[in-house]
Amino acid sequence: MASAAPTIVLVPLCVPGHLPSLFEAGKRLLRTSGGAMSLTVLFMQMTMEANLMSDVADLIRREAGSGLDIRFHHLPAVELPTDSHGTENFIMHFIQLHAPHVKATLSGLASPVAAVVVDYFCTTLFDAIRELALPVYVYVPCSAAMLAIILRLPALDEEVAGDLGDMEGAVEVPGMPPVPAALLPTPLLKKGPNYAWMVYHGRRIMEAAGIIVYTVAELEPPVLAAIADGRFPTVYPIGPALSSVKAPREQPHRCVVWLDAQPPASVVLLCFGSMGGSFPAPQVSEIADALERSGHRFLWVLRGPVPAGARSPYPSDANVDELLPEGFLERTKDRGLVWPTWAPQKAIIAHAAVGGFVTHCGWNSVLESMWHGVPLAPWPQHADQHLNAFQLVSMAGVAVAMEVDRKRGNFVEAAELERAVRSLMGGESEEGRKAREKAAEAKALFRRAVEEGGSSDVAMKKLAREMLEHRGCEAEASATASLVR
Repeated sequence: MASAAPTIVLVPLCVPGHLPSLFEAGKRLLRTSGGAMSLTVLFMQMTMEANLMSDVADLIRREAGSGLDIRFHHLPAVELPTDSHGTENFIMHFIQLHAPHVKATLSGLASPVAAVVVDYFCTTLFDAIRELALPVYVYVPCSAAMLAIILRLPALDEEVAGDLGDMEGAVEVPGMPPVPAALLPTPLLKKGPNYAWMVYHGRRIMEAAGIIVYTVAELEPPVLAAIADGRFPTVYPIGPALSSVKAPREQPHRCVVWLDAQPPASVVLLCFGSMGGSFPAPQVSEIADALERSGHRFLWVLRGPVPAGARSPYPSDANVDELLPEGFLERTKDRGLVWPTWAPQKAIIAHAAVGGFVTHCGWNSVLESMWHGVPLAPWPQHADQHLNAFQLVSMAGVAVAMEVDRKRGNFVEAAELERAVRSLMGGESEEGRKAREKAAEAKALFRRAVEEGGSSDVAMKKLAREMLEHRGCEAEASATASLVR
């Protein structure tokens, strides 16, 4: 009787910025193996937020008819930590509680496990997985620059006695120009539990069989070269991994219908991710003034405040009549749309009418924008977004710089946003012209990267071959290797 094909096990963090790209990368890995492997996904039950589990259920439904060999396992629910301070600290304790369940599930799978791929927030699971003598890879759903900082952090922690955010000058990061300390990711600014976990991840990642990073080699060549010098585990840049599953036919979203009536590249999109888009009243007023004075068409996804007592930082729907300046909607009704709830960002960015994107600089949003050649105006909010903004302006050149006052809650003055929008959308600014050119170049580079023989395609094939070799599947690994040459 033929033995079962080996399986790749994914252990994602089930939040919007992490789960989708890891799952899509897993599917590409499955296709790359040519049927030599299956895919198994272990879901932690994110009971702290109903919409997170709803997203998981939607993902499973979408994949039911994909024809791919994918199995889904829901790990037993755990009691939520009550003594954790800060988002990262809460998540780490939550993940730690799943270690025995992950080990038991891996032990009970019918298929032999070729490798386990965990989100980089899940490095606390390393010991449980390695007790089963299984190779474990880390998935980093961020830029290579963010990965480089994480790898640099344990040494940096020993070099700097105080808080990194209080440093004068800049931080040396492999492959990057000096990074101003004020632009470091939010958890790194102040030493405490959240910071300590990031140092922990930096140490544990060094134990991985390899690091899968969600970027494109051509976007960050100096950084990738600097962390491929033999000091670190092998890095596989496999992005972008955008969903290829078509949603069931349905009526187009109202935002898309509105865009259908706009000229090509005439609309600036303002959208700030699953946890963003909610601003205090003074900032809403500044945005409205900037958009009105800019004269450009706009689609603004405006959200309401996070509900009181919510465990997770997801905004509510906005009451635009209360939030917006009096008369703004009437004065801009012929050229603008303010959308007060969730919006289908992928479909919007893909629309020909969108010519620029004012973004929080979440890495998924950045790669989606580059895939479609849409230039950016970065308005970072938290996490790694200030670092991403620095990189997109100073290194990639695909963005127009915008002055964001981090000490005032990332406040942006109306005049500054108006200037950035005008530059982005085709004014006389040389900065805007270069950003549009670089974004168009990035679109071509991204699409070549995932084609046969492109950088991401080659990285994925090498990864699949290595995973099969771990299981002693020499014939399948050899067949995959022949595709790399």
